[in-house]
Amino acid sequence: MDGPMRFDTKCIHAGQSPDPSTGAICTPVYQTSTYVQESPGRFKGEYDYSRSANPTRTALEANLASLEGGSHALAFSSGVASLAATLHLLKSGDNVVLCDDVYGGTYRVFKMVFEQLGITATRVDMTDAGAVESAMTDKTKLVWLETPTNPTLKVIDIERMGQIARTHGALLAVDNTFATPVLQNPLALGADIVSHSSTKYIGGHADVVGGALVTKDEGLHTRLKYIQNAVGAVPGPWDCFLLLRSTKTLHLRVQRHCENAEKMAAFLSQHPKIERIVYPGDESHPQREIVKKQMCRGGGMITAFLKGGLDEARRFLEQVHLFSLAESLGGVESLIEHPAIMTHASVPADERAKLGITDGLVRFSVGIEDTQDQIDDVERALAAV
Repeated sequence: MDGPMRFDTKCIHAGQSPDPSTGAICTPVYQTSTYVQESPGRFKGEYDYSRSANPTRTALEANLASLEGGSHALAFSSGVASLAATLHLLKSGDNVVLCDDVYGGTYRVFKMVFEQLGITATRVDMTDAGAVESAMTDKTKLVWLETPTNPTLKVIDIERMGQIARTHGALLAVDNTFATPVLQNPLALGADIVSHSSTKYIGGHADVVGGALVTKDEGLHTRLKYIQNAVGAVPGPWDCFLLLRSTKTLHLRVQRHCENAEKMAAFLSQHPKIERIVYPGDESHPQREIVKKQMCRGGGMITAFLKGGLDEARRFLEQVHLFSLAESLGGVESLIEHPAIMTHASVPADERAKLGITDGLVRFSVGIEDTQDQIDDVERALAAV
């Protein structure tokens, strides 16, 4: 296609062209571990071994780079593998300033894996720029944040965090899993690296696990690609094919997720058994002005606080049917979970309490089913509480 493509077109075409040998419109699954060399050390393109490169993965990486407005992307076998690759840029004695509310698996990687290697993490409420400034030291080499955060859905000013990181000579990495490139583009706001658990909205069908890193910086990409190959946490070609299948409808799915979540948030906010909700698309959101500045809509995730505690939350979660009680998020099917017991169980109870992850908190991943069916399901379950 001649000329620049707009986002919706990139979803379908970026990184992909008909197979030159057959004309197949879908990128083939190159199910191979190795490649025949014409002469020792002389091979076709970059392909000598599939841990290092695979044509199906190359197409996926080009697609994701285009969607995020980056020059390069790297695909990994999971979201936490993407995180680990980023942390391998650091050395013992380095410090990371980490947003306080993150996915439990992210917390686990920092605390239980990299801390013992001498890489420390200072957790900060990044809605407070002054607190972030105070946390930065001459040992801080990376600022890592999620926005919206998981599960309390704080929205962090990416542009401001980028300014702080650059002032102190640190990199800024933004986990864009919840917002997706449809709603938010961290590289355009000053991030050095964008991370995804592509298991979630990128994949969108609850049938593949993956991760990705995207950057504009050639040197940073070279370092990360070396780590990707050396450590080897890469996705197989079939997983890459599934993710390419999924990005073709990303723009459509995310818009429907947003439409449904907006209606669900309005319903929940008026229900007498709900104490309060947190939804970036709602005017009541504490960082609503930041949302308006850097996101085009509120996304598909809602946090709700039930009146009562664990017993009430458990009863509610046992009664939903259309909303499946399961970990993960971002699929076409609606999911619901209890962070304190499920996704954030690895975060100590006292730290969960500081973050507001109470026993009455439930997290909704609003799917793309009929909106009224979703509301009817939640209304029936709340009636049982």
